[in-house]
Amino acid sequence: MSEREVVEMERRRESIKAQLAAVGDLRRGSLVERYRKCGKGNCCCAAEEGGGHGPSWSLTWREDARTRTKIIPAEAVETTRAQITEFRRFRRLSRELIELSEHLCDARLEGTKAEAQATAKKGGLKKRSRWRSATRSARS
Repeated sequence: MSEREVVEMERRRESIKAQLAAVGDLRRGSLVERYRKCGKGNCCCAAEEGGGHGPSWSLTWREDARTRTKIIPAEAVETTRAQITEFRRFRRLSRELIELSEHLCDARLEGTKAEAQATAKKGGLKKRSRWRSATRSARS
């Protein structure tokens, strides 16, 4: 990988970090619109063509191997949608940052290998001279 490509990847990584720093409120899950029947026999929702009461909104997500659900008030639906969108953007940016970082690490590793091979071709490591004791003994 060329030095120019490495510099470009580093620039992209800094851009992703800046975008991650600007992430707002986020929330995971899916927002679901529901219409429910109340169960009263004389209610309009009991008829076949009756759509049911609603809509009511619920947020559903997985946590600790369980599905969690939270009822969202109608006035908070747009805010919740924006938070879910922000969470998805955060996940996408995180994946991009990880992939880019792995490519950079690999490129640097290849650069280190190339340097080691170049050093080996130039003569490699010099042999160290043997340690020699002092010519006079300590007893004298």
